[in-house]
Amino acid sequence: MDSPLKPARLRSLPEAMRNALKAARRGRRWSQAELGKRVGLPQMHISSIESGKIVPRFDTLLDLVRVLDFDLLLIPRPIVPVVQSLIRQDSDPEGSLYADS
Repeated sequence: MDSPLKPARLRSLPEAMRNALKAARRGRRWSQAELGKRVGLPQMHISSIESGKIVPRFDTLLDLVRVLDFDLLLIPRPIVPVVQSLIRQDSDPEGSLYADS
């Protein structure tokens, strides 16, 4: 039986993901060359991923994410808005999840 979903090849990683990778790298004060060295890629490859010129293989994306101390998660679509809200609250010091005591 054929799947109703056609596999789609990404032309680049979503912009939000590229921006998050770049921000995580900069947050560690690493150059593209430093990140590349840590995952075994040349600086030009890191630049091409961050700019959207190339899409990394899944194992390369995992290496990048993990060396930056993040993780990829599979989240059921119906609860994506809830997870996004939690992430926004966590990144906003004023939007605490807990009442001040």
